[in-house]
This record gives sequence, structure tokens and C-alpha cells, in this order.
Amino acid sequence: MSADHRYDALVIGGGPAGAASAYWLAQAGHDVVVVEKKTFPRDKTCGDGLTPRAVRQLTDMGLAEQLAGYHRYDGLRAIAHGVTLELAWPEHPSYPSYGYVVRRRELDQLVADAAVKAGATLRTGTEALEPLLRDGLVVGAVVRDTERDVTEQVRARYVVVADGANSRFGRALGTSRRRSWPQGMAIRGYYESPRHDDPWIESALDLHDRNGNSLPGYGWIFPVGDGEINVGIGLLSTFRDFKSVNTTHILDEFAATAPAYWGISPETATRPPTGGRLPMGGSIEPKVGPTWIVVGDAAGSINPFNGEGIDYAYETGRLAAGLLDEALTTGDGMALQRYPGLLDAEYGLYFKVARLFARVIGQPALMRELTRAGMQSRTLMEWVLRIMANLLRDDEVGPAEMAYRAAAVIARVIPERG
Repeated sequence: MSADHRYDALVIGGGPAGAASAYWLAQAGHDVVVVEKKTFPRDKTCGDGLTPRAVRQLTDMGLAEQLAGYHRYDGLRAIAHGVTLELAWPEHPSYPSYGYVVRRRELDQLVADAAVKAGATLRTGTEALEPLLRDGLVVGAVVRDTERDVTEQVRARYVVVADGANSRFGRALGTSRRRSWPQGMAIRGYYESPRHDDPWIESALDLHDRNGNSLPGYGWIFPVGDGEINVGIGLLSTFRDFKSVNTTHILDEFAATAPAYWGISPETATRPPTGGRLPMGGSIEPKVGPTWIVVGDAAGSINPFNGEGIDYAYETGRLAAGLLDEALTTGDGMALQRYPGLLDAEYGLYFKVARLFARVIGQPALMRELTRAGMQSRTLMEWVLRIMANLLRDDEVGPAEMAYRAAAVIARVIPERG
């Protein structure tokens, strides 16, 4: 490719949001290039769980057959206050009633390969250093080939910012997080386990250390199906002492106190844990400029209810690609300016309800009482699962939909800080 070549779109980051954007743009016949700092396969801190929403997106990208080779699970096993409930994914007209657990080192390469097969160009080991500007507009990026240590300019009509939760490229364009809105913190590790192919992912809603003292946050165990399980801790910034929490200590205590059937302990870990902070609930602004658009974690598109980010990365990447396709096809770049409105229509109220919920569960005593009451009713917890996984149905108004609508009425009239 010549140095003066101009792509239709340059995608910064080859993770879920970036690869999905590239796939849908390439499918529409556009000349798109993805620059990914790392070289595949590469790891990412993640729970590795794919919910029905994520499976739907991957299926739409033609990856159902490849997904079938990974560990499939049926729903969530919730544990709290001595009670265990196994909650199957609900039947839904748009989403499957199952999920998968796929390591990110495999998942991200799978989707990136699909984008390449669709016609996208993928450049791994290529770091986007800074935006390339002309007359005040973003017209590409200055990138560095890390293996050859060569810096060059990549030009494009439009730029998709998909470089993850810390989004250096996004910050260079002026994006920032609303600090008054909830932020997540997570840490995960892998452990050998005889139940590595369990048909349920598991969530511990009341954590305790080995001495019986309460710990903040919640724990997860996701069976990977290859001899190991993904074990992690999640915590929201609405918890009073969020900044002083030692997540490595909590993870060790969780591993030591997890149900005996998992057969794990801190000593059965197969590699050191990794963690990071997660912008949530659409907390990153602005999400669009005249020639650029922000997707996935870089846009704060993580569900505050449960920390899910992969499905929203795929969805926002696809939504952005649709607008870019329109802009490229019609020559009218104003199509991009509809992006915030479309995001608000799809997620705005739901994320606001979730942000308010995050403030409630940031109070440990209240959270304990809520989980204690909830775990006494399977029906109630099934409603909670449907709401928290964003699997509400438009074609019927069941108890979960009614409960959510009641919460949404309250959320509409409650002002938020920031």
C-alpha cells in the first residue's frame, strides 16, 4: 500500500469493538484497516464469559460454528447467605438461551480473523501514537510498527476509536470520564479445577474471608472447559473505600473459601492474576467528532449492573459501522452525529437505572439485606437475572419487565451528579 493511500476507515484497536466495526465496514464493501498494538494471540483481563447478547452478535458475524467448539453454559448459579440457585438464561425472541466461555486470546483473534476474511486489513504490532490532523480535522493516525520501530502516517476518511478502557487515543481527542458516575474494578486469575466444564457460570454475592469477615464486591467463577476456570472479583466505585481495596487479597480469600466442589485454593492458580478499572454506563464523553467515533470500552459501554462489556462492544461497533457506511456511501459525514442519540435510545435509560442501582449496592449493609431477601425467591432472582443481563422482552410485559419499568419511572425523575 502506498504511503499516500487513504482508507475509508481506520480502526484503532483490534479488540471486540474494533474488530466488530471492521467486520461490518468490510462487509459493506469499505476499505478499512485495523491497527492493533499487540500481536495475536494476546491476552486481556476479562471474565471470558459470553452472554446471550454477545452470542447473538457473534452469530450474526457468521461465527456460530466456531463458537460451538468452546465451552457452552446454560445460565447462572447464584450463591449467597447459604442459598444456591441455578438460574437458566431466559427464552427470548432475539437472543439464544445459552452462552459460551472463550478466552480473550482466542476470541479476539477469532473476530479479527473474521474481519480480515470480510476484506479488512489487519496490522498487528502497530501502535497508534497520536491523531493525524489536517485543518483541525482528524484524518488518520501516526502509528509505529513496534517490531521494525518504524513510524508512519495512516490516512483515512474516518477513524474508529476502539483502544479499550484506558483509551489513550480517545483522550488525545479530548474524551474523558464523568468521574461522578460509577466505575468498576476487577481482577481475575485462572485455576485448575475438576469442574472446569460445569454447565453454569457462578456468582458469589456475599464474600467472606477465611475468618468469616465480610468482604466488598462479588466473586465469579467461569468454567473454561479446558481444565481451568476463570475466577475473579468485581467491585464498584460506589463502595465507600473503593480506592483502598486490595483486590489481590480479596481474590486469594475468595479462592480459599469458594465452594469445595471447585477444588481450588490460592495454591492451584496457574498464572498471576491481572486486573484493571472499567468505565461504565456510557460515562465517556464525547463519543463522536466530525470524522471520528468512539466504541466499546473506550466509550464506557460497560453494563454497571454486572460488568459486561463484550456484548456492548460488539453492538456499539456494529452501530458505528452502520453510520460510517451511511457517511461513506452518501458523502454526508453528518450521519455520525446521530450516534449519541442512537446510543441514548438503545442504552440511555437502562444505563441510568443501572447507575442508580450501583449507588444502592455500594452500601454493604443494604446489599446484604437485598441479597438475603432476593435469594429466598427463585422467581425474583429470575427477574433480576433478566434485568441485569439486559434480556428484557419487547413482545411481552412479564414481571421482570414490569419491575424494570417501575425502576425506570423513578430513574427518569432522579437527577444525577455530573
